[in-house]
Amino acid sequence: MPASLSDEQNHFPGLSRIGALLADPGRAAMLWALMDGSARPAGELTMVAGLSPSAASAHLARLTEGGLLAVEVRGRHRYFRIASPEIAASIEALASVAQASAPLRAAPLPARTVPVDMRYARTCYDHMAGELSVQLFERMLNHQLLSLQGDTLEATAEGVAQLARWGIDATDQRSRRRRFACTCPDWSVRRPHLGGALGAALLDAWSTHGWVERTERPRILRITPAGHQHFKDFLTN
Repeated sequence: MPASLSDEQNHFPGLSRIGALLADPGRAAMLWALMDGSARPAGELTMVAGLSPSAASAHLARLTEGGLLAVEVRGRHRYFRIASPEIAASIEALASVAQASAPLRAAPLPARTVPVDMRYARTCYDHMAGELSVQLFERMLNHQLLSLQGDTLEATAEGVAQLARWGIDATDQRSRRRRFACTCPDWSVRRPHLGGALGAALLDAWSTHGWVERTERPRILRITPAGHQHFKDFLTN
């Protein structure tokens, strides 16, 4: 006997609701604009999505009520941001799935149409994504600084020592109220980069060392000359 709709809802709680929230192009555009980890006012998101103020207000209310966005009140103004790093990682993963499932055609792959600087280094909510981030993550795995067992990602003893050299306390990162480390699909490279608390800590540490800088363009990161040298040494030694 086929399962009833109520049975399916019990097995997949909220899945169709989240899908409906993401299905609208205007809502998707507003969510994607917030993937740099910023909090933006409704007026700016309205322009990004190309909607009327009333329509944008309704969409923002749905996204907030649905738990995808959080609101920060600053004086008389309200700013919207992605509600959690886990939601941001899910959106990035869906972008990767959408690109991978695009029908094949003679034109270049969609990832090649992404600006080179965005492909190379950008933010994925609060951690680094792009070609460099994927290379660094693969180096950490291949040199056993990180171990991946199933879906569990952990720092080895050598990895903890390397993190300390970057100024990161692995024990402190494990104590945070979020997953210590996880793989995050990279839609421009189609291989995973490092997310979770550790991914965010790495971006903060590399920024503190002056190896990575944020730019005026949303999401795009600049690797400084010192950063290029450091990451080259790390990848080749």
